[in-house]
Amino acid sequence: MNRPPRPRSATTARIAGNVRIVGGRWRGTRLPVPDIEGLRPTSDRVRETLFNWLQPVLAGSRVLDLFAGSGALGLEAVSRGAASAVLVERDPAQVAGLRAAVDRLQAGAQVQVVQDDALRWLAGQEPADVFDLAFIDPPFAAGLWHGALQASVARLAPDGWLYLESPSDQVPEIPAGWTLHRELRTAQARAALYRGPGQGRADTLPAADPAP
Repeated sequence: MNRPPRPRSATTARIAGNVRIVGGRWRGTRLPVPDIEGLRPTSDRVRETLFNWLQPVLAGSRVLDLFAGSGALGLEAVSRGAASAVLVERDPAQVAGLRAAVDRLQAGAQVQVVQDDALRWLAGQEPADVFDLAFIDPPFAAGLWHGALQASVARLAPDGWLYLESPSDQVPEIPAGWTLHRELRTAQARAALYRGPGQGRADTLPAADPAP
């Protein structure tokens, strides 16, 4: 008699590789990437470009990393000066890895790891819970951009920032009032940084050169 496969525990997930934090106080720290379907960490090169864009606004910012995966985006932000980050991830194996990384970095006072579905978690937040920067990089096959964008902008400050990653040939519809600040494209993905409609925001800048 055939038995169904046993669920993979958080402590036995196979490690497929790692990514590294590329700047700040935790520069060079490697973060494990478990072998989980749909997990596609933002490359070191794209993150380095993204955080060069963001560096002037990171100090003291409150960061939300949805679909956190390896945690590289949220942890990189704190490494470079963000005040705090909330990392939301559904997969229990990846959550265990995130919590282990936070412990290893002694970052528990600044980084909160939440095990939950990203859209459900967003729906349960109080109106006063506002962030300055959100990273949205869902599994591409799941088609979650619309719901995640609509729900996340309600949790962002009016002059906040929104980073969105999608397939290179797709440009998800952005909520009204948000404007493109910078973008780059690789063979695999489009990486775009948007700015909110709040007063006093900087003018949008020309698109960045595509990464090779």
